[in-house]
Amino acid sequence: MSRRPDPTRKPELLAQILDYLLDKPLASLTFRSAASALGVSTYTLVYQFGTRSELISEIVRAISARQLSIEKRLLSSINTPDTLDTYYENLSVSWAWTLDPRNRQLQRLEFEASMLEVVEPGAHNFSRALYESWLRLGREALESLGLSAADAAIEARIMVDGFYGLQYDLVINGDVKGATNAFGRLIEHHRERVEALLPGTLSA
Repeated sequence: MSRRPDPTRKPELLAQILDYLLDKPLASLTFRSAASALGVSTYTLVYQFGTRSELISEIVRAISARQLSIEKRLLSSINTPDTLDTYYENLSVSWAWTLDPRNRQLQRLEFEASMLEVVEPGAHNFSRALYESWLRLGREALESLGLSAADAAIEARIMVDGFYGLQYDLVINGDVKGATNAFGRLIEHHRERVEALLPGTLSA
């Protein structure tokens, strides 16, 4: 009688692989290198993940899913849209989360994964889906605060693209102070535009 697979084994291995990749490029990953780092056989990884392409898909999915806790917090700005303060507080919490060294390395892997989606558009769609999710959350939050659908779509894209750009800056340059100061200015200008587009102030 064959042994029944352990349902906890795959998530456990995936978490260990993500830790292993924190200081390594995703492109360098092989079953052999991962197995050696984790102290398991290559057969174990093949058994759990199938092919290298399937393993990469699982990794990309896990990297993209890492922001779910942040997304849940942002949802609160949609559920309680009485003030702009809640909206901008959530954005600031998201930025503070980005500053954590481990999260910054995961962000680096996410950027690398997103490039894989560009060159292999049929293989993965997690990064694009995550980007669209951020846009949707931003649009819905701004619309719930009173912006028109057209203005909310534009301002959400500016905010999301600016956020991603500063994350990229942080990953590439490691200048926490400079990127954080720029984020503060981004928020300041974004709020000025949003308040000018609202029929009345909601921040009081």
